[in-house]
Amino acid sequence: MTSVTSRRVLIVMPALNESASVASVIEQVKRALPDGDLLVVDDGSVDDTAKLARAAGAEVARLAVNLGVGGAMRTGFRYAAARGYDVVVQVDADGQHDPDELDALLRGLDDADIVIGSRFAGKGAYKASGPRKYAMVALSLVFSRLAKTRLTDVTSGFKAMGPRAIRLFAGYYPAEYLGDTVESLVMAIRAKLTIKEIPVIMRERAGGTPSHSPVKSAVYLGRAGLALLLALVRRRPAVDSSDSA
Repeated sequence: MTSVTSRRVLIVMPALNESASVASVIEQVKRALPDGDLLVVDDGSVDDTAKLARAAGAEVARLAVNLGVGGAMRTGFRYAAARGYDVVVQVDADGQHDPDELDALLRGLDDADIVIGSRFAGKGAYKASGPRKYAMVALSLVFSRLAKTRLTDVTSGFKAMGPRAIRLFAGYYPAEYLGDTVESLVMAIRAKLTIKEIPVIMRERAGGTPSHSPVKSAVYLGRAGLALLLALVRRRPAVDSSDSA
């Protein structure tokens, strides 16, 4: 494995109308990981997200229309593969992901292809409730069995991915609802990538509007189950994620 200090790391930050928080998050990421590069993928924002991200020192890729987190991350993986990055780390632009946890995520890649930052692995006090909690528990049980390792937070967007994962996801990355979490993990398991999680602290949003409500949580439960079912039955074209050496 390549050492942490010698890896070329790209932080990919999907952002949709995050003008209230994006500059602050970029500043925190740069302070926590000064040797990493940062790409903000502006996912069809109608505010000043792109302008503020550039002013804060990030590279910016602007999408003409909103494609969702999966579409934004697809752009990030292709950018990383084309420029020879060894690691891609997904960080939200709303401030929930603590940049102080980046070092732990990167160190986790010493023996894994994908490292998930888990809200429920014993660090911090983050709690889910209602239908959203039931969906997360059910998904975690299924994926723990599929991946043959204990996973508690498979819908976390705070992840680090190494060279094999970059090659896999640059070839294809699902943009459908929950594709960036549920289907991408199914793809990784089928490609025999090693997945593990580490405990992290998740913070409150620094700006914007949270999407949780009882109705939305119930819809989330149904969509999560459907996304998993489709991911398990769907066969994507094979992509070579093996080491080139």
